[in-house]
Amino acid sequence: MKRTAFIPTLVLATALAALAACGSDDGDDSADGKTVITWWHNSNNDPGKSYYEQVAKAFESDHPGVDIKIEAMQHEDMLTKLDAAFQSGDTPDVYMERGGGELADHVEAGLTKDLSESSADVISELGGSVAGWQTDGKTYALPFSVGVVGFWYNKDLLAQAGVTAMPTTWDEMDQVVGQLKAAGIEPISVGAGDKWPAAHYWYYFAVRECSHDVLTDAVTSLDFTDECFVRAGEDLEDFVGQDPFNKGFLSTEAQTGPTSASGLLVTGKVAMELQGHWEPGVMQGLTEDKVGLGDKLGWFPFPAVDGGEGDPAAALGGGDAWAVSEGAPDEAVDFVNYLLSDEVQQGFAEKDMGLPTNPAAIGSVSDPALAALLEVRDSAPYVQLYFDTAFGQSVGGAMNDEIALLFAGEASPQDIVDATQEAADAEK
Repeated sequence: MKRTAFIPTLVLATALAALAACGSDDGDDSADGKTVITWWHNSNNDPGKSYYEQVAKAFESDHPGVDIKIEAMQHEDMLTKLDAAFQSGDTPDVYMERGGGELADHVEAGLTKDLSESSADVISELGGSVAGWQTDGKTYALPFSVGVVGFWYNKDLLAQAGVTAMPTTWDEMDQVVGQLKAAGIEPISVGAGDKWPAAHYWYYFAVRECSHDVLTDAVTSLDFTDECFVRAGEDLEDFVGQDPFNKGFLSTEAQTGPTSASGLLVTGKVAMELQGHWEPGVMQGLTEDKVGLGDKLGWFPFPAVDGGEGDPAAALGGGDAWAVSEGAPDEAVDFVNYLLSDEVQQGFAEKDMGLPTNPAAIGSVSDPALAALLEVRDSAPYVQLYFDTAFGQSVGGAMNDEIALLFAGEASPQDIVDATQEAADAEK
C-alpha cells in the first residue's frame, strides 16, 4: 500500500480520459490463437503466489481458449506500476482496486469496466461489502478481502515483559510500551519509509477523536476545520514523543524483507506492529517455513482515546477488489467472477491470505487471530475507509506526506490539517 507522489486528481483524470481510448493491448490474441488476460496482484510470496498460479491454471483448464499471464509484485512496486499504467492508459486486464476516490478517478476517466450486469450474481452474493466499489449505483470492482487495522503482537515477547492483558486505552498502551522497554524489547515497528503505515496512526486517532458524522461529512465536503483533526495529531505527536518505534523507523520499509516492519515482527525483533488484516500472510512469506509467528501471533484493536468523540468500537480498514480494465476481453470478467467463487475464496481463507468477502468462505479462515478479526469487522458500528483512499490521491497524498513529517519531528498537528485542507481546497 505504498503512497507515492501524486498528480492532482483533476489533472490526472483529464490525462487519463485523453489516453483511455488507447486501451490495453493485453487482451489481444496470442500467436497460438488464445485470448491473453494479464493479471497483476501483490501476492508475490508463498503460499499466495503459488495458490494464485493454481487458480489461473484451473481457469485455463475450464477455458481452453484463454491464457492467463500473471505478474506478481511486491505491493509497493505494484502500486507504483499501476499509477504509471493509469496515466498511460495501458492498464492490465485484471488488477486490484481499493475503492473510494481512487476508483472514482478511474471510472471518470473511462478506464474501469462496469461489472453491474456481468457480475450481478456475484454482487448479490457479496452483499454490502461491494458498497465501497460502487459509483452512481454501479459496481466497478468485486472486493475479495475486506478487513480492519489493529495491533499484531508476539505473545511470547509481551509475556516476557510481564504484560498480562492487552491495552484497551492509551494510558494502558503507554504502560505496555514502558514494560517492553524495561525488558529490553523494542515495542513497535513501523514502516514509515513507505509513509502509509505511519499515516494509519493519524487516521486511527482521528477515528477515535472525531464523531462519525464529522468523518462522513469530511469525505464529501473536504472540510477539515473541526478541532478533532488537530487533536488526532496531538495524540500522535505525544505517542511519537515516547520513542516507541524501532531504530531507524523513518527509513524502514513496510513489508519487504527481514528488516521491514513486518520482518522485524516475525523475526522477534519487536513486540508489536499496527497493520492490516493481510499481515499474517505477509509474515508467512518472510519466513523459510512459511508459518510466520504461528500460534505466537495475537491481535488487539486500536485503544480508545479518553474524551474522544468517536465510537471506541469503530474500526479503520478497507479492502482490495478485482477490477477489469475497460479494454479487456469478456473472458477477463469471467475470470474475476471465478476469483470470487466459493472454491477460490475458501482456498484464499484457508491460506490466511486475508479476510474473504464471500460468505461461503468465512468458516474456512484457519488462523485464530484472523478469525477473531472477522468478528471485529462484522460487529463494528462502522469501518472508516483509509483516508487517503476515501479522499482521493491529491488530498490523501498531501495528508500522508505531512504525517510522515510529523513522525520525523518536522511538522506539527496543525501542519497536517493545513496541508490537507490546502490540497482539498484545490480540489473544489
